[in-house]
Amino acid sequence: MSHQTYTFTSESVSEGHPDKVCDYIADSILDACLAQDTASHVACEVLCKDNHVVLAGEITTNGTLDYEAIARQAIREIGYTDPAEKFNADGVKVTVLISQQSGEINAGVVKATDDQKEQGAGDQGIMFGYAAAESPELMPLPIVLAHKLTKGLADDRRSGNFDWLRPDAKSQVSVVYEGNTPVRVSSILISTQHANTIGQAEIRDYVEKVLAPRVLGEWFTPDVEVIVNPSGSFVHGGPSADCGVTGRKIIVDSYGGAGRHGGGAFSGKDPSKVDRSGAYYCRYVARRIVQAGLAERAEVQVSYAIGRAKPMSIKVDTFGTGDEAKAEKFVYDNFDFRPANIIKELELLQPLYRKTTNYGHFGKAGLPWEKPVPVAV
Repeated sequence: MSHQTYTFTSESVSEGHPDKVCDYIADSILDACLAQDTASHVACEVLCKDNHVVLAGEITTNGTLDYEAIARQAIREIGYTDPAEKFNADGVKVTVLISQQSGEINAGVVKATDDQKEQGAGDQGIMFGYAAAESPELMPLPIVLAHKLTKGLADDRRSGNFDWLRPDAKSQVSVVYEGNTPVRVSSILISTQHANTIGQAEIRDYVEKVLAPRVLGEWFTPDVEVIVNPSGSFVHGGPSADCGVTGRKIIVDSYGGAGRHGGGAFSGKDPSKVDRSGAYYCRYVARRIVQAGLAERAEVQVSYAIGRAKPMSIKVDTFGTGDEAKAEKFVYDNFDFRPANIIKELELLQPLYRKTTNYGHFGKAGLPWEKPVPVAV
């Protein structure tokens, strides 16, 4: 095997995965706050296990919210409604441990310590954004295909045509590259929760003949190895079986491991938290670099200090696929990484965050940081 030929794998999880249940509840609470008060500051964490849901964190808002009702509705939308299961929308016990945001943090966010007319970053940290010309979404192909599989499972479950499908599921896709170019899919892995009325052979038949051909299209060929529920039966799943917590699927949420990650989770955080807004803006800028023809692959890093508006640093990497100096000048000349500008430019005070929770925060049409805005070089 040549050093230029390699296989890269990414995974995705469905909206019914225990961690994603928590992310969706957290983003549902965030959207409810922003719908009533765009100045809301939200940092919401969620834990789900058996018949328990714990909501914790700091929320400062002028809105009037019923956190328990929001959590139950989010669980219902995901599909956990079976009263025979420990974890179901009507049967869970919801514990609320939410206080207001620290006054010290709030003061630094409202007025930046380096510019009293500006909004400061809600925390210190580093964020990355990535884009690659290898797919129409300008995303790494393995994570795009993995998301298509898990979303396809959810679509089929909701259609009623495959009523044995249950909400919890995972996928994994391995793609063979030659240089920067994906050339074929070598294997796919599907683990899906199911009713106890169906066997492994029927599930595999569905994946091979219905799901994979439909969602993968030309990438699904007879040479692709297909692995389905490798541990055997998967009847007991979701938070009834495993504990879920917000923020544990940050690689699934971003680039599937192909691009770097600063470590900060997204869900449950309002855009004053640069963990979220900074990562969205870095993606926005990386896409512009690729769209402008300055590189085939681009990664943007930004760093912040809590309470300061101006970033500590901005770095551009084109991985040898473009003129890095020209790309960096393009970024410095055209983009403003101060938190207030990010929020304004990407219109981040809308209650849009439940749209981001599942199947990746990047590469999905309709999100402000994914809009196809032409940029002149």
